[in-house]
Amino acid sequence: MNRNALVYKFAVLNFILLLGAAPVLADQAADRDAIEALMWRYTRALDSFDPDAYAAVYTADGQFGSGTTAAKGAEALKKMIAGIRDGRVKSKAEGKAVSPMFHMTTDSWIEFIDDTHARHHSYWLTVFGAAGAGSKPSIEAAGRGVDDLVKVNGKWLIKVRDVAPRD
Repeated sequence: MNRNALVYKFAVLNFILLLGAAPVLADQAADRDAIEALMWRYTRALDSFDPDAYAAVYTADGQFGSGTTAAKGAEALKKMIAGIRDGRVKSKAEGKAVSPMFHMTTDSWIEFIDDTHARHHSYWLTVFGAAGAGSKPSIEAAGRGVDDLVKVNGKWLIKVRDVAPRD
């Protein structure tokens, strides 16, 4: 068999293999989009201090943090966000300037473990916006996160959000 015939057969075989992989790649693209939307909902729930929306992006036994200070389960997650919200309301009532809070995720990478498990790697920033005339935004915290995600009944959720992984 001559070289051109071999190249042609190799190209046809690769094309056939790619056609078979197309549904898998499409599913992964849809999962990637769903995970990006999940992380957006997470951030909006956090920055809008909405305990119910925050807990809704986690599994029933989902966890923020690690070790003894972790908030685990829907009620603990709601309590954590309500505590932040209530502290801000109290500060405003005392006449203190309260800056808007923004969480930003950068350099994200989604690692698919299998069809129902993924890991979201990222760097993050907590930024407080200007509190009024003459004030400036400030970066209050920065770090790296590794989040374990699971697909439950077709919906991606956070199982563990670890914003201070050790490695």
